[in-house]
Amino acid sequence: MLCQNCKKHEATTHIKSVVNGEYTQLHLCSDCAGKLGYTDVFSGFGFDLGDFFGNFFSKPKTMLSGSKVERCEKCGMSFEEIVKTGKIGCADCYEKFYEMLLPSIQRIHGKTQHNGKVANVTEPDEVKKEKTKEEIIAELQEEMKVAIEEQNFEKAAELRDKIKGMESEM
Repeated sequence: MLCQNCKKHEATTHIKSVVNGEYTQLHLCSDCAGKLGYTDVFSGFGFDLGDFFGNFFSKPKTMLSGSKVERCEKCGMSFEEIVKTGKIGCADCYEKFYEMLLPSIQRIHGKTQHNGKVANVTEPDEVKKEKTKEEIIAELQEEMKVAIEEQNFEKAAELRDKIKGMESEM
């Protein structure tokens, strides 16, 4: 396969990326890859995770260097070190560097509020609302009417007795 940039040499560097859900592939020769800055993605035996994770944070490295460096009171980590390593020092770092971390957290996770692992379980309607005695008596009276229409007088008598018992309790 020929280099997509110069279209002269054999492509030896293959770059695949997904940006905002769009997948792209780029095939370059070693000269074009060097010119475009793709030579030290892998330096030594691995690549620099700090540079990789540093791209997720909102402030570029040039803006981070200054005379006064803010540090977390608990662990002593600075925001620049968080960007370099890609790791937060402690829970207090989230509070200390909240404003700087917020855009990155939103970009990575899509939201900033943690919902947890337990789903919102709704209770059945019968459990949510207990029926009052008046509502129960009304239902029993309806059942009694149906029993009388069906000429099931034994059931109707039982329902009548239940209704009288409940009314006497009130």
